[in-house]
Amino acid sequence: MVVKLSETSASAPPHSEKTEYKAKTKKLLDRLGHLQHLLYASRSHSVLILLQGMDASGKDGAIRRVFSHCNISGTHAVAFAKPTEEEFAHDFLWRVHQQVPRRGHMTIFNRSHYEDILVPAVHKLLSPARIAQRMNSINAFEQLLVAENNTVIFKFFMHISKAEQEAQLKERYEDETKFWKHNEQDWSERKHWNSFQRTYEYILNRSVIPWTICPVDDRWYRDYVIASTLVAGLESLKLRFPKPDKPIIKSRIASSR
Repeated sequence: MVVKLSETSASAPPHSEKTEYKAKTKKLLDRLGHLQHLLYASRSHSVLILLQGMDASGKDGAIRRVFSHCNISGTHAVAFAKPTEEEFAHDFLWRVHQQVPRRGHMTIFNRSHYEDILVPAVHKLLSPARIAQRMNSINAFEQLLVAENNTVIFKFFMHISKAEQEAQLKERYEDETKFWKHNEQDWSERKHWNSFQRTYEYILNRSVIPWTICPVDDRWYRDYVIASTLVAGLESLKLRFPKPDKPIIKSRIASSR
């Protein structure tokens, strides 16, 4: 099915009860913490989570809340900003490949390699042919991670409405506890809203590994969608603690006496 963001709600479903979903999320976060512990112990898979969306779509807040029960020993968050001079001197996936998780670990990308399609497309820095080439490279890259390192990839498009984005940006300016997030460039980028939406639709519809479209206007529902998707995906792996090699253990105990 072709994704049309203008026809996709950025809010929780009608008649959703906030208290009910928050209670569900609380249980899911406990379960997610346990599953992350199993992932770390088993070392059978790695998990890559992408949070991609417009400015003020709640990526930082999602990381802070959804992964609050996960052990920092096996959980890592990476924020991708404008490439450095060294990163510009390599292929666009070079900096990304260095940050993907090893087996047993869970890594969250705050923005991702899709920025290298999004920004050049919106600001016409690359030709459509080059954009298509990058899209093909990203699909191949993600499939490589799956095939070669048992990486499970969860991709969340943080779907915010234009009105909610404006409210969030204003709050950053007016609330002294959030002013540190204020960036005048966010307002400049907002002028390209329609172009960003079209480019996101291109990405969502051309990706081989599918996206979860996560409505974020209601932040409590955002947390539920991310947590429930991760728990369902990790449950399907049937992770187990590694079984001890009993003969070896017994022989070691005997030899130590």
